[in-house]
Amino acid sequence: MPKDYPNVVVAPPGPRAKAIIAQDELYASPSYIKEYPLAVERGEGAMLQDVDGNTYLDYMAGIAVASTGHAHPAVVAAIRKAAGDFLHVCSTDFYYAGFSALCERLAKLAPGPQPKKVFLTNSGTEAVEGAIKLARSHTKRPNIIAFEGAFHGRTMGAISLNSSKLKYRRNFGPLLPGIFHLPYANPYRCPRGQAQARCKADCSCSADYSASLFRERLSPDEVAAVIIEPILGEGGYVIPPRDFLQFWRDFCDEHGALLIFDEIQSGIGRTGRMFAAELLDVTPDVILLAKGLASGMPIGAIVARESVMTWERGSHGSTFGGNPVCCAAALATLDLIEHGLMQNAARRGAELLAGMRQLQQHHEAIGDVRGAGLMIGVEFVKDRTTKEPFEGFAHDVEMAAFRKGLLLLSCGRSTIRLAPPLVLDDYDVSTGLRIIGEVLSELRVPA
Repeated sequence: MPKDYPNVVVAPPGPRAKAIIAQDELYASPSYIKEYPLAVERGEGAMLQDVDGNTYLDYMAGIAVASTGHAHPAVVAAIRKAAGDFLHVCSTDFYYAGFSALCERLAKLAPGPQPKKVFLTNSGTEAVEGAIKLARSHTKRPNIIAFEGAFHGRTMGAISLNSSKLKYRRNFGPLLPGIFHLPYANPYRCPRGQAQARCKADCSCSADYSASLFRERLSPDEVAAVIIEPILGEGGYVIPPRDFLQFWRDFCDEHGALLIFDEIQSGIGRTGRMFAAELLDVTPDVILLAKGLASGMPIGAIVARESVMTWERGSHGSTFGGNPVCCAAALATLDLIEHGLMQNAARRGAELLAGMRQLQQHHEAIGDVRGAGLMIGVEFVKDRTTKEPFEGFAHDVEMAAFRKGLLLLSCGRSTIRLAPPLVLDDYDVSTGLRIIGEVLSELRVPA
């Protein structure tokens, strides 16, 4: 059947959306961002419909969460079955089959040959908090190395690790002590000024920048963990050179620290592999998951080597973590990801990447196009030679695309992230590329 979306029949926000927005403004916390006036009523696959009857092509998937698309029948059926059986039994104190099955599934999927153990959380930021506790408990050390541009969540330990936007940290201090930030290796903006190809081939930034840290401020044997997003998310969808990740793998091996990969955004098939760690061929000690793990149901996970998950009984727990309905959704999601959607993400991602690079040839404002699978960043610059970020332009692109029925979301200083559901097909790819091309032309970007 031919697809009939996107179709904007009422200029958004329409009257019903305006009523919802007015109610929200009266009663919801002012801390919510509310990127643009989208009031959703239902979704199916890569399509979302708002309350006024407009339909949209979704290229942001609730920030990379709706991995199997909206309301996938298999996931919905699993949720209904689980909800009909029982809604809650605290996983910290009791047992149920779905919880144990999901722990086994994630332990066996995680990269590396060593046996794994799993702790299930409600969210990504809770996984980060738990990983901080685990690292300090296991190593009996206080300090953690994190990276510039990082985003790990919004709870206190997580925002202490963050370094992507000031607003995530401002006025919330004092933050967690013992956090040291170093530059993240960005081939497009190499801190040492190397050309992009050279930076990818020979990344030595970590050795250069960590040398002064370990000489002047921190002894390596006081480091509990190094926490890295193997693909930078909120910081701009940056894929580092493999050497960058391998440097920190070697450091942790040498000094007894834990290497933690935050794959909350990059994991669960988004890159065309189950984990970005596999794509980049570096294995962490701990991997953190959430977002796409249950197609929109709230669940996260800490997956660690068995030899690392040594905290004592009762030292960490959760009332709702690993909720039975969420576990059912996660197991159904993993079935779909493993048996088709991960491969589809690789295939459609390659098409989308190629299409964006064709647009780059015609629009000077596109400085860089990068990505893996359906995790693609399009960075806008004022000048390709200076690479000066085109501040505010990504938001202009977002809004113009929204009015045409394409849902986008920005990240970094001037990057649009393309993170659609992994069910994207040929129509969805070609339609999204067409709309982005129209937007860039209509915004009078130099061609």
